[in-house]
Amino acid sequence: MPHFFFVWNDQIIDHLAEHEISTEEFEQVVCNPLAVRESRSSGRPVAFGVTEGGRQILCIYELFENDTVLPITAYEVQ
Repeated sequence: MPHFFFVWNDQIIDHLAEHEISTEEFEQVVCNPLAVRESRSSGRPVAFGVTEGGRQILCIYELFENDTVLPITAYEVQ
């Protein structure tokens, strides 16, 4: 499992909460994805995975210097 430094601030946390995604769930999926692709619209990395609670979510983020993650958004896939 890769190690990342996540950049969290109130705005990002609040945005994820609007989608009912916690910071812990976001980190679980980015650190242990089933797949990572590139967003067709933004070119950013998109990680797909399953949280410890069994939720399937997509996480969109920016990656800096191969270890720093700036979360952009996330949502549950149904």
